[in-house]
Amino acid sequence: MIITALLAVVAIMVGVVYLGDTWYQLILAAMLGVVLAQFGFLGHEAAHQQVFDSPKWNQWVGRILAGLCTGLSYGWRTRKGKIQTSPPGYSSSPRKQAIAAPAGWQPSPDDKASTSPLLFFEGLSLYIASIRALTTKPALKQRWPGLAFLTVRHVSYVVFLFVVLPPAMAVAFFAVQVGVFGFLLGAAFAPNHIGMPTVPHDADIDFLRRQVLMSRNVRGGFLVHFFMGGPEYQVEHHLFPRAARPNLHQLREIVRDYCERYDVIYTETSLW
Repeated sequence: MIITALLAVVAIMVGVVYLGDTWYQLILAAMLGVVLAQFGFLGHEAAHQQVFDSPKWNQWVGRILAGLCTGLSYGWRTRKGKIQTSPPGYSSSPRKQAIAAPAGWQPSPDDKASTSPLLFFEGLSLYIASIRALTTKPALKQRWPGLAFLTVRHVSYVVFLFVVLPPAMAVAFFAVQVGVFGFLLGAAFAPNHIGMPTVPHDADIDFLRRQVLMSRNVRGGFLVHFFMGGPEYQVEHHLFPRAARPNLHQLREIVRDYCERYDVIYTETSLW
């Protein structure tokens, strides 16, 4: 998968040089955003120790994928904090111990529709947060390699665009690529959590229910699996964070049957 994604990036860059001064470049910008989102998913998998048996291999491959390929900080991503919220309500049945309703914001259909366009700014937000973390947090592990990776990646990418394309087109190319990249990453994770209950760490709830009740899976075929990059099996990913992406669909059958047997609410819906 990594080799395929790298070859796709090279092919797109060759296409940018070949096309030259034409607004058809924005199609290639969108395609590059799709490929870089795949690098984001691969970096996420490396951070969860899914790619190699060796933790060091996972960490360094994750740093390279995050820094040189997507322009994000691996160290910042692995240190991001958990969502904090007030305790949710529980049902009166001690057997199910199911969360009855989310504690806090439950988005209406209008809310979800209005926040979806904001995902196009998620890529820019991630870039800014990564640079800020690397320049303001000296205690961040492997800070200097991460900063070097980001500098090489962003400077070389921007220079390439402005050398090959007219200034206005280079800016538009960058904007489209970052927008598609951010939208795909945000759209891969947001549907699995928005509107679901959140539980504080000190709540009296077992590990299984803590993970299953806070997440939802997204059904779909090949396209959903490709564009969501594995997080569509969010329940299984929360339960088995080191399970590799190709194994998640098999874990889904096991977890769903187990939850049904023990009356644990297992949420799964379509992408729509």
